[in-house]
Amino acid sequence: MLTTADFWCPEFDYERHADGTILMRQRGELPPYLPTLSDYLDRWADATPDQCWIARRGPTGDWDRITYGQARAQAQAIGGALLAMGLGPDRPLMILSGNSLEHALLGIACLYAGIPYAPLSPAYSLVSQDHAKLKAIADLLKPGAIFAEDSTAYAPAFASVARHNAMLITLDASATTTGFHRLLEGDPSLAQQARARIGADTVVKYLFTSGSTGTPKAVINTNGMICANQAMIRDCYRFMQNEPPVVLDWAPWNHTAGGNKVFYMVMTNGGTLYLDDGKPVPGKFDDTLRNLREIACTWYFNVPVGWEMVVEHLERDPELAQVFFSRLRMMFYAGAGMAQHIWDRLRAVAQATTGRDVLLSTSLGSTETAPFSISCTMVQEKAGNVGVPARGITMKLVPSGGKLELRLKGPNITPGYLGDPEKTAEAFDEDGFYCMGDALRPADPEDFAKGFFFDGRVAENFKLNTGTWVAVGAVRAGLVDAMGGLIRDAVITGENEAELGALLLLSREALAMPAADLDAALRPRLSTHAKAATGSANRVRLAVVLHEEPSFDRGEITEKGSLNQRALRGTHAALIASLHAGHADGMIRV
Repeated sequence: MLTTADFWCPEFDYERHADGTILMRQRGELPPYLPTLSDYLDRWADATPDQCWIARRGPTGDWDRITYGQARAQAQAIGGALLAMGLGPDRPLMILSGNSLEHALLGIACLYAGIPYAPLSPAYSLVSQDHAKLKAIADLLKPGAIFAEDSTAYAPAFASVARHNAMLITLDASATTTGFHRLLEGDPSLAQQARARIGADTVVKYLFTSGSTGTPKAVINTNGMICANQAMIRDCYRFMQNEPPVVLDWAPWNHTAGGNKVFYMVMTNGGTLYLDDGKPVPGKFDDTLRNLREIACTWYFNVPVGWEMVVEHLERDPELAQVFFSRLRMMFYAGAGMAQHIWDRLRAVAQATTGRDVLLSTSLGSTETAPFSISCTMVQEKAGNVGVPARGITMKLVPSGGKLELRLKGPNITPGYLGDPEKTAEAFDEDGFYCMGDALRPADPEDFAKGFFFDGRVAENFKLNTGTWVAVGAVRAGLVDAMGGLIRDAVITGENEAELGALLLLSREALAMPAADLDAALRPRLSTHAKAATGSANRVRLAVVLHEEPSFDRGEITEKGSLNQRALRGTHAALIASLHAGHADGMIRV
């Protein structure tokens, strides 16, 4: 059973300025931590060389495992091979394909040898038709080598960046690529010598922001910021100090949540990471269920749609629920807001299985914050509380348009963007705080220690023609929840108009419905939502189904799958104008 010793019990100091700005910081200093990720790899390779570090199902269905001792030895060999190829601080490794054991080994080889690496979204190579973002990234990085698992699938991507003459590495060696297995023949002494030169300021990787508008920015991730971030996580999730984490995870490593928080959370605490080749999508979720029947996690993450699929099986399969909750210390969701009915069902099945509450939590961070910054560890009745700032971070809340804009300062914050001093300068305010671009709303205005709710992206928000500000994120989340599973997302419209509208993206269930039945289902839910609204800034009265899928290349959807509200409003300006003029085909008005 969880106790208060399993999580932090923070106390805070506050500073209030005359302009309404509030500074909030946990009392006490961040506990000591090692300066580099290589130090942690060495620590666990020395202390627990036979402990499984990472595992993935092989072709036979059994788990292929790599121990900490094997991981260090292979990292040294691969690091030596990459150094011999000419890679180094100015010639990084670019990784195009997704999570794999080889990807993991390349990552730790680079951090051990002081070679920056950049894990990119496979969508830049496999979904994009023009490879424009991939080309721009390669022009910025000037990679010394590029890795992708499959030479055939990634051949067009390789060709698009051929002008950089980078060494091409694949699992299936071809006439134009080097086989990954050859890297294991590298000279480990080269990596050992390079490892002695790295420090807290050494760059580990470049993580690219979604690039929903223009070219993605390369966020610099140093050893110091990642190790500080992991110290914050350990301080928050204190149970990990006594029990190495066991994690099953599918989250992509090109994104900071999976590639930084989860990946390094396991490694720096001597735990085990099981790669989940399943995903919360049709045709892939059965793999996740198979894994969950075998692996009893201590910490489990999923996106809200994934939790919706998980809870259905936990409710009807008590044996699965027994395994799932047998060692679980907490459930965690991120990536989007969780609908209240899913939250309630998860809490109910946890209580029915264990006889107690199991913490269901979320947090708020960004690629620039490594990402852990704000987290909730108090059991909540409602979804959405993102928590309080981590130890070592100072949180600044600045009044803006009737909201509190979030800014952060701490040792986990990026030093900036590679090759872009202008964007770097824009990202920080005059006091050196990183501007998150998010707004927060306190759960209790009289006691900020009770946490905060996400209150929308500052850049997404707009005004009605009455001058009233609209918090797009909150309106969108409320609308999706109110539509009872009929829509998977919505674009909120109404900038400089008298009332709010929405472009609806239908769920799989709704797409299968006849048009007349769909209208009959959507209309009363929209009406109920509108009647429950407290004013024009959150009352959606107009809606039309968006039949065209958002485009990755047009920047309407990020590689994480989230919608770029501004880009979609721009692309569909004519439809939005027609909707608010009252003559869009298929429009619903309540």
